[in-house]
Amino acid sequence: MERGSDKHGPRLDEQQKHETEGMVRGGGTTHAEEWKEPESMPSAGEEPHRSYPPGHKPGVPEGMTQGDVDLRSDLAKWLSDTHWPASKAELLRRAERQGAPDRVVDLVESLPDRDFSNMTDIAKALGIGVEQRRW
Repeated sequence: MERGSDKHGPRLDEQQKHETEGMVRGGGTTHAEEWKEPESMPSAGEEPHRSYPPGHKPGVPEGMTQGDVDLRSDLAKWLSDTHWPASKAELLRRAERQGAPDRVVDLVESLPDRDFSNMTDIAKALGIGVEQRRW
């Protein structure tokens, strides 16, 4: 009795066996070996020109500086699992419980005593730039 798949015939089983034989035995170039070939790097000044759709260029969002982006990202890293809205006291407890760095704890301590609805609300209260809406 010949073994094979009962979803298709012996001919297709044999074809699939033949197609995968090189990968199973390790002979020939396989997809797993492609990474060994280094990609060529463009020389200085030869970087390809990339075209981005309007409003989708890489970099800092309009209305923010790179420092604003970094600071807001750092705050979000430590406060992201907060249940909104959250009070200053809840945010401070969250930051301390997460082991946030002193810079983040100091920023949360400097917030006014009120409830905050999201990270944008916190950023505005701290005077950090916020991205401008596109629509």
